[in-house]
Amino acid sequence: MSGHSKWATTKHKKAIIDSRRAKSFAKLIKNIEVAAKMGGADLAGNPTLYDAVQKAKKTSVPNDNIDRAIKRGAGIGGEAVEYSSIMYEGYGPNGVALMIECLTDNKNRAAAEVRTALSRNGGTLADPGSVAYNFTRKGVIVVGGEGTSEDDVMLAVLEAGAEEVEPHAQGFEIITDASDLVTVRSALQDAGIDYESADVEFVPNLKVEVDADTARKVFRLIDALEDSDDVQNVYSNFDLTAEVQAELEEDD
Repeated sequence: MSGHSKWATTKHKKAIIDSRRAKSFAKLIKNIEVAAKMGGADLAGNPTLYDAVQKAKKTSVPNDNIDRAIKRGAGIGGEAVEYSSIMYEGYGPNGVALMIECLTDNKNRAAAEVRTALSRNGGTLADPGSVAYNFTRKGVIVVGGEGTSEDDVMLAVLEAGAEEVEPHAQGFEIITDASDLVTVRSALQDAGIDYESADVEFVPNLKVEVDADTARKVFRLIDALEDSDDVQNVYSNFDLTAEVQAELEEDD
């Protein structure tokens, strides 16, 4: 039940990471602020904040920025933040399904930017519920493959509630029920296994294989959506065969 395009787009994302570092930092900071606002500033008692902070640190967000974000989110020191969470549903080229997760302080701006990105890149906005039925909220933990075997990972997480462990060229992806994410992540830590990220995501129930031309168009659309400061995450149901991935790598 992988289906979302995290691994398929890794190489593609790395090609533009430098130009997006500041924007990526801003979105990670926003995640920290929202987590602190919802659950308080104590990392030990707020697992969502803990994972948001860990993700930011692994992306090299400076500790001072992280500390300030926690204080802003928790309302410490007089600062305060207020974001609305909005989920848009849409279709990309060739009917690829999209879930577009926004965190914004201006709903009208977010809506306009999402519509513009879709319309300019072969996508359309969908009616609420017309796409969401194909996705389920799941815990997704990404583990790097260096020095870690599949047996090590499975031994650590299966009894903790992991539903699936999927090996990839870059490592492993662990799928859990959303409510089991913290338990499984803790089991990895107890086993001494480092992880890249631990998030609750929208995972597609049914994947659709696409050709290289469609994949390029979908990538451009996702890039355009993620250019918006208000768009936090884009989830999709497209899947790439090994042959299509090899063809796309030749583009770089």
